[in-house]
Amino acid sequence: MEPGGGRPIRLGWNAALRRALCVEVGIMESAEPSPQFTGTTTDQHRHICAFFNNIDEQHRVLRPFIKDGFDRGGKAYHYVDPELREDHLRWLAAAGVDVQEAMSTGQLEVQPWQESTLRGGRFSMDAWLASFEELLQSGPAAGYTQTNFMGHMEWALVDLPGVGDLIEYETLVNCVIPKYESPVIFCTYDLTKFGASVVMDALRTHPLVIIGGLLQENPFFVPPDELLLEIRERQSARKGASTVR
Repeated sequence: MEPGGGRPIRLGWNAALRRALCVEVGIMESAEPSPQFTGTTTDQHRHICAFFNNIDEQHRVLRPFIKDGFDRGGKAYHYVDPELREDHLRWLAAAGVDVQEAMSTGQLEVQPWQESTLRGGRFSMDAWLASFEELLQSGPAAGYTQTNFMGHMEWALVDLPGVGDLIEYETLVNCVIPKYESPVIFCTYDLTKFGASVVMDALRTHPLVIIGGLLQENPFFVPPDELLLEIRERQSARKGASTVR
């Protein structure tokens, strides 16, 4: 898969996707949408793709979730753009998180990509899935209620081996999450950087979606077994085409 999956999404396409989602789930789109989080929804569906046009929008929308996770006694693991790590820590502090205390006790980990998804200068899906499970276990093992994740997914745009496995990884996460007690996983995508094909595939791997500031059940979600079969068929077709050339 080509990094980015084609042209970045423009605002018009973003608006069209948001309208399509609103029609599918039967909601009215507001002129100035605000985040809506409900415990029932996130307890049932805990893998969430969040689409934003800029970091300020991301911060505004996700702030209630992040604060609520700490208030509930959860551990937080964030993997972020290394150039934005200090800004991310300042944002957490502005949201009411005692960053120094939380990091010193192990309640909060904020890792740059090269220390998380891109460790070793590549994306190794098997190694990261194993780390993901270890991290999910680490919160309850240390006495926290659960381990919640938030990731800047632009790591998949870095020109390194393995990043083309992004969608397969996102699909397999759905097989891991049910084994653990109510973790919430936020995968944040910058719509100005990702191509439309990647965004549509990412949309199909998450039971919940945030777009336009609204958290909603995702009518485009495809069960992992079904989507994995499609991904493997694509991989086989690409290998066949490569052999022909």
